[in-house]
Amino acid sequence: MNTKPTLVVALGGNALLKRGEPLEAAVQRKNIAVAARTIALLTRQWRVVLVHGNGPQVGLLALQNSAYAPVTPYPLDVLGAESQGMIGYMLQQALKNALPEREVSVLLTQVEVDPHDPAFMHPTKYIGPVYTAEEARVLGEQKGWTLKADGACWRRVVPSPQPKRIIESDAIRTLIARDHLVICNGGGGVPVVENADGYHGIEAVIDKDLSAALLAQSLQARALLILTDADAVYLDWGKPTQRPLTHTTPDALSALHFDAGSMGPKIAACCAFVNQSHGIAGIGALEDGLEILSGNRGTLIALAPSHA
Repeated sequence: MNTKPTLVVALGGNALLKRGEPLEAAVQRKNIAVAARTIALLTRQWRVVLVHGNGPQVGLLALQNSAYAPVTPYPLDVLGAESQGMIGYMLQQALKNALPEREVSVLLTQVEVDPHDPAFMHPTKYIGPVYTAEEARVLGEQKGWTLKADGACWRRVVPSPQPKRIIESDAIRTLIARDHLVICNGGGGVPVVENADGYHGIEAVIDKDLSAALLAQSLQARALLILTDADAVYLDWGKPTQRPLTHTTPDALSALHFDAGSMGPKIAACCAFVNQSHGIAGIGALEDGLEILSGNRGTLIALAPSHA
């Protein structure tokens, strides 16, 4: 029986396709190989459950999807399911190669959201590649997309409602009980709403960090680890005075402001998990996994700094 503590790892879509890299399968496979090595190391001390993002990938699928005019573009929930299969397959194969003795399972996961969530009126979730300001203006006019500044570039943004319930949670627990390394809630999960006649997909992309925090709480995990393309949480990001936060608390973070389209949901997810579970949460670079949880790299969040 596996008695290791449970760790939910949220792997950013931007960690698998880094900002500015070509959105190609070969590039993603190279980055996934790095991720697999990190996850393999984490399994020595933890029972790992893996969640991945899909921002760049689902945006690419939407672009490819809209290129063939004779067919009505597929909705975002279907593209989210496609990205779960694509990224999940690549992760599953790389992890199985790194851990040949382990069972590695990918579970297509639906996550319920509220159709009246205010996020549908205020899109914040970045998806797809980066654009210049002029490219963003043209795309907004041609496709009716909402685009916002992401650093020095522009990206499409879509609604990102709060995850309420993981539909396949029982299947996830069953696989974990059989000691499978489970990859689930991909891209935050396929967003669905429940009507009188059952579940239906809705146009949105759930934030994978908030979804991972919900999963971690439901599994009574000991830790939540968010691996991204930033090596830590920074104060004064993008300014000459920027500096990393190495050890902090939910209370300290609640007094600070972070961008709703990038670091904000990561902070919110970690603080919610730590406050409710009394566990620890870490944010940092893909290759620094174990070092983040030990407090030597990235940002470690706990109820008191002494927990680090």
